[in-house]
Amino acid sequence: MVGTDLLKVEDLDVSIAGRMILRDVNFRIDHGEFTGLIGSNGAGKTTLLRVILGVQAAARGRVSVHGQTLTRSNSSVGYVPQKVVFEPDLPVRVRDFVALGLDGAKLGFARRSRQNLELVDEMLDAVEAAALANRRIGSLSGGEQQRVLIAHALVRKPELLLLDEPLASLDPGSAQEIIELLHSVVVHQQVAVLMSAHEMNPLLPVMDRVVYVANGGVASGTTDEVVRSDVLSALYGHHVDVLHVHGRVLVVAGESDHAKSMVADHPAVIVE
Repeated sequence: MVGTDLLKVEDLDVSIAGRMILRDVNFRIDHGEFTGLIGSNGAGKTTLLRVILGVQAAARGRVSVHGQTLTRSNSSVGYVPQKVVFEPDLPVRVRDFVALGLDGAKLGFARRSRQNLELVDEMLDAVEAAALANRRIGSLSGGEQQRVLIAHALVRKPELLLLDEPLASLDPGSAQEIIELLHSVVVHQQVAVLMSAHEMNPLLPVMDRVVYVANGGVASGTTDEVVRSDVLSALYGHHVDVLHVHGRVLVVAGESDHAKSMVADHPAVIVE
């Protein structure tokens, strides 16, 4: 829909078991943008993704896609969850697992159409995993499994792809490959990506926008607009310095109990 944001989050409050997790969250994502959802453990990143998916209710506010309130069945949004574990002897081929993204909700066994089989192969090509098509998914490495999970989420041709900490269990080389792969998906398929991560530095070369979550709030915009001392100090509620060192961004927090707990989970943060 021309002139309408792909995703818009407006005035969002989220509480769980009487505890306010997120408050007054506002941001938008346009078509074909790579957005990093950055924050430490417990900041509320997964909760925010669950609200966007429609599986977690908000106390206040609205989430819309193309200007329409998002529902759980909206095929415009794909999702790659955190910490998916496949048993090594799971007897499911990669091609069949990706196809489940198309027909996994159907009961019984149905013959897959040629169109669907071609779409599965197209998505495996898109994530550079065609050579894995006939292997058991449980036999793959972590980086290979992540590619297959992305293909599974893309096979229904969503306009927005949500990923919850896809780099968490990967070595640096595999993590960089996944970042480059997702950037390719954004550029060549015009799929918008919202990807949560603790560490923003690996995403700096590809991010169009950042949604920075801290202290129950969110700051959003381009990296230059958000990752600044004044913006992050207001977000955290105490003074924060932002340093640029050898192409990396370091968020340096002052001495406080909140800062100490934040540092334990956030490798981009240094306490003075």
